[in-house]
Amino acid sequence: MKVKNMAAAGALLMLSAGMYSCKNQSQFSVSGTIKNPGALKAVYLIEADSSGLKVVDSTSLGEGGKFEFKHVALYPNLFKLRVGNTGPQGSEMQGENLYDFIAKNGDDIEFETDNNNKNHEYTIKGSDDSDKIKEFNRISNLYGEKNAKLFAEYQEKSHGERNDSLLKIYMPIFLKNVSESGEAVLKFVNDNKKSLAGFYAATTLDPTKYEAQLIKFADDIRGDFKDNPTVQKFIAQMDKAKPISLGHKAPEFTVNGIDGKSIKLSDYKGKYVMIDFWASWCQPCRQENPNVVKQYNTFKDKGFNILGVSLDKDKAPWQKAISDDKLTWAHGSDLNGFEGPTERLYHIEAIPSNFIIDPQGNIVAKNITGADLEAFLNKTFK
Repeated sequence: MKVKNMAAAGALLMLSAGMYSCKNQSQFSVSGTIKNPGALKAVYLIEADSSGLKVVDSTSLGEGGKFEFKHVALYPNLFKLRVGNTGPQGSEMQGENLYDFIAKNGDDIEFETDNNNKNHEYTIKGSDDSDKIKEFNRISNLYGEKNAKLFAEYQEKSHGERNDSLLKIYMPIFLKNVSESGEAVLKFVNDNKKSLAGFYAATTLDPTKYEAQLIKFADDIRGDFKDNPTVQKFIAQMDKAKPISLGHKAPEFTVNGIDGKSIKLSDYKGKYVMIDFWASWCQPCRQENPNVVKQYNTFKDKGFNILGVSLDKDKAPWQKAISDDKLTWAHGSDLNGFEGPTERLYHIEAIPSNFIIDPQGNIVAKNITGADLEAFLNKTFK
């Protein structure tokens, strides 16, 4: 009798627990409290998708600063709560705060913040990934505050005007902060590959500087988040970038030379060559040209070659820019802008852009300019 009674009691206990633990798996809920709301009146629910962010719901703050959302998530995803007084389509964001969280159907999320908290700290329960997003935001905010303080100090000393002598002092510090920030974010990404927080952190990395790491990350998460289109779009982009990433063979191409003769990449087989994508109308390209000229004149006798590929559509300004900037290396173009076959083959979406190819035809550097180009060439031709 005791055994039967114990079994019955256990079954009753399990049934009772089930009554209180079953969740609505067709949606998630966010129950929130904003302490000291003051003049705040509204909260907006924002969802991330492959094209950006969009407002998907809104509500008014109730008594005691309370609010609630119930929303259907087609897949686990990044959401934001926007607290403020303007309408969903309002362009004025000043005075509004954004709070990140990750949700999936079945989650019962509890959110709380204090409007008087100058650091916009918040607590969130019911979503483990949301704690990871908060951890990433702490990293991002740390370096953001460092550079904001640095910029304010520079502005104060320069009285709001450009000051080259001060820039020589502050720019290296700024770049050091940017580098340290990138490395901290990359570590977070690699430590959280199974979390959407890791993915969203990865999307903040400079795709030029961290291309190889992002390609590897895409391979590592290939079997995960299959129902999230933003993740799948990222993986597809990295797959597209892989054939022209560091360590891969540079794709062969033929381009029309400025003298009317064809130029092939294979003409440079056995040599170092930099494919330099630029245009006469591109101011950053023209500003970088004196540095490229300097490096070419320094290293051309040591085996450094350049093939300029222009995105111009008219020959006259292209020729004039070559003459004006004293670009004495070979030049080619199909005069078709970003839609030229060579540009599409190398997925050129912005210029200046460059690829350095070694004598074996491998891509050994990409998109390096200024002092980085000089350092690479010094190391290569030492």
